[in-house]
Formats: sequence, structure tokens, C-alpha cells
Amino acid sequence: MSFPKLWSFHGGLRLDGHKQESTRLPLRAARLPERLVFPLLRRDGRLAAPGAKPGDRVLKGQLIAGGDERLDPPIHASTSGRVRSIEELPLPHPSGLAGPCLVIEADGEDAAVEIEGLANYREHPPEELLRRVHQAGIVGLGGAAFPTAVKLAPAGRRIDTLIVNGAECEPYITCDDSLLRHRADEVLQGAELLRHILHAERCLLAIESDMPEALTTAERALREGGFDRIAVVPVPAIYPTGGEKQLIRVLTGREVPARGLPADVGVVCHNVGTVAAAYRAVVLGETLTSRIVTVTGRGVRQPQNLEVRLGTAIADLVAQCGGYTDEAERLILGGPLMGFALPSDELPIVKSAHCVLVAGRGELAGSRPAQPCIRCGACAEVCPAQLLPQQLYWYSRSDQLERVLDHRLFDCIECGCCDVVCPSHIPLVQYFRAAKGKAIAKQREREQADRARRRFEARQARKAEEARERAEAARRKKENLEKSAVPEIRQAIERARRKRAEKTDQHATSDTPGRS
Repeated sequence: MSFPKLWSFHGGLRLDGHKQESTRLPLRAARLPERLVFPLLRRDGRLAAPGAKPGDRVLKGQLIAGGDERLDPPIHASTSGRVRSIEELPLPHPSGLAGPCLVIEADGEDAAVEIEGLANYREHPPEELLRRVHQAGIVGLGGAAFPTAVKLAPAGRRIDTLIVNGAECEPYITCDDSLLRHRADEVLQGAELLRHILHAERCLLAIESDMPEALTTAERALREGGFDRIAVVPVPAIYPTGGEKQLIRVLTGREVPARGLPADVGVVCHNVGTVAAAYRAVVLGETLTSRIVTVTGRGVRQPQNLEVRLGTAIADLVAQCGGYTDEAERLILGGPLMGFALPSDELPIVKSAHCVLVAGRGELAGSRPAQPCIRCGACAEVCPAQLLPQQLYWYSRSDQLERVLDHRLFDCIECGCCDVVCPSHIPLVQYFRAAKGKAIAKQREREQADRARRRFEARQARKAEEARERAEAARRKKENLEKSAVPEIRQAIERARRKRAEKTDQHATSDTPGRS
């Protein structure tokens, strides 16, 4: 299958990739840790319900939390051992807050549950394959961690193109590059599986042009595997080509609408790591218990990519990479543009963690004091979402949430291009993230108020209906009593009514003033 004409997107930057540092060594498996920590806080703020309690022995691949709903993918033990506790521990999150975590002490045996795979998956309905993907705990491994099974079921939308995203555009990160170099066949097998689930006509595997070994390996695996509906497409190494909407634009020329989804334009996009994990889940019967993590930066002695068990402490990974150098200054989870600083290396690796960057002194732009905005417009020129970061900044800074939403705040992908080019060193993305948090909190307050109002209105309507029913029951009772009364009683009732009427007339006559 030939690859399509390429398009371009607005803005973006050409950056020094710093990729070669972590790709000199081959991919290898990290050591089995003695202790694993699994945060139970979900990406949407909900908590995954524990499926194991302190004292329980668990096996690798066994469900230990979550899994009850489509948006609640299960968490599995990444090795065998005993659940030590469920306790509040620091989370690998920009907020730096603590949250409930399930802690497992490994027993060193690495005993696993046995799950039969579906090598003949084409003989099974898509619903069964989606169920397998969900039960294996597969989420987006490009950083978003959105449940894969949900993304593979775009209700009511016809999908003609599956995009497999290997455009690893952020500097320093090479986990996808490493996966393609060493396991390109798994990526292609997974792409064919997902294409089958979606009934997509074609699949485009996008790999940046500055990843030559990954391109060569993928093209060879494509030829040997005979995948006639898949094309390997080299794309320009411009940041952020790997952004979902930007990559869709580059490969298809289609524009995902504001606040819309790729499925709205007939496309579904998945990271290469997600695709390979889906293949291993469905065909090999493996749950998601590990992922490839790039450990890099001048602050670590031997930068490299490691296959890491989920729940492993970052300190363990750094130790396996030779430890810290004398230059080590900052610890970042993720890349230099979209990652966030960590207060400690005791935090665990989670499904969305694709890179641990140990920056040396002066390796990254420091936190220089911000100066007043000079309205140069450079931020708007590089914004790949075609926003006006300058206006977003002013409205975010002054808490004008309605105005900032009018300027499409939630279309910001937080790529950091505006931060890089700002001559005043204003941390624009920080303001945008804070404004998003405030807007979400305000929306939740509004929803809570609406729910309270609806409950009050429902209660008032219920009370009014009950009062109406009581009045109707009393009326019917009275009518029934009158109908069932014997004639003498009816006559007595009628005499009583006439007497009351006569008394009323007499009172009215006596109260009328006489004429002069």
C-alpha cells in the first residue's frame, strides 16, 4: 500500500532532539523490584476500587483494582507477591498531592496467571476483542492514558483510517523509537488487529524522518508480514507532529473540529505502544503489567530504554542506569516541554509514564523571572492549535474564565511551543493549565448546583402531587359516602345543608343597613 500525500499544520518548531543519548544501548528489561506501588486515583479524578486487600497473595497479571466500568480499566499486579497495604502515598502528578495506593511486596517468583490468547481473533466478533482489550487494562501509552477499548468503539461513526502514531516528536523521549527498532512486528500485528476491530479500510504507521533505524525495521517487517492494508509513512520531524490532531492533519489533510474527536472525521489514532499492548493482550493473553520507559538526561550515567514493571520506583530505574551524575539537577516525568517536575525519585512508574528525564545543570532552560508581555505575537505564530496564547494569558491571569473559554482554552494541547519562543519568559502553559483546572472546577460546581436544583424541583413536584392525590382521595371518599348512604341519612344531610343556608341568609339580611 502506497503512503498518501503529506500536508502541513500551522506553527510548530524544529528542536534539537537529544535522541541519540538513550538509543546507543539496546532495549533491556529492568530488574524485578522488591516493592511496587499502584496509585488508585484515575485520570478523571475517580478512585479505582481495590480488588485485593492487605495480606492477599497475588500473581502477575491478576486484577487488583478497578475494571467495573468502560472508563475504569483494571489495574493488574505486575509480579507475584503479597499486598502489604493500601495507604496514602505521594502521586506522580503535577499537583504533587498524595492519594490512596496499593502496595505489593514482590516474592521474587514472578508467578503469573494463565490467560489463553486468541490467535484466531478474526473468528471472534469485535465486541469480544474489545472486552479482551478492556480486561487487559490497556490505555493510551503515549501519555494520555485514555481507555483504549472506549476509543476503539466510536459509537455511530464510520472509521476509514487507523493511524498508528510513532511520531515521537518531543526531545529526549525514545521509547517508541526503541519499540519500533526491536518489536516492529508486534506493532504491525497490533495495527492489523485494531484495523479489523474498526473495519477501517487502511492503516498508516507514522514514523518521524529522524528515526531511520525504526523506519528501516518497520518497512522490513511490513514486507515480511505481507500487510497490504498498512503503509509506513515518514513524517517531518517538526514538534509537535506527534500531537493527535496535528498528525491527522499531516497524514490526511482533515481538520478535527474544535472540541471534536478524530472519529468525527473518520479517523482513530493510537500510539505504537498502545497498539503493541493490544496485540499482546488479545493474541498472547497478556495483561498490561509493564511498559518501555526512556531514562535519559545528563544527570544519569547510562541513558537508555528499559522495559519496566508498572509500580517500580523511579529510583530503581536510575540505579539500573548507573545512578546520578554530579550534574543532576532536576527530575522530570515526561519530556522537557510537556513533562512536570518531580519532588522525589520514590514515586512509581504508571501506565502514562514514558520518560524519566534527569536534567543536568544548564541542560534545560531554567526558571528565569518572567517579564511583562511585549505583545510580539511570537506565541501565536508557533501555536499548532492556531490559538492566541497572548490573549489566553491575559484572561487566565485575570480569572476571566468566560473570556478564556471563548478563546478555545481547551483546544490548547499544552505542547509548550509558546513557552519556548516567549522573549519575556512567561510560563504560559502554567497559566493555561491553571485556567483549565479552574474552569473544570467551576463546571463541576455548576453541575452540582444544577443537580441540587433538580432535586429540589423534583421534591416540590412530588409534594404537590402527593397533596393532589390526598385531595382527590378525600373527594372520592366523600362522594362514595354520599352514594352509599341510606335515604334517611341523605335526607338528614340535605336538611342540615338547608339550615346552614337559611342561617347564612338571615345573617346577611341582619347585616344590611336600613334605608333612611
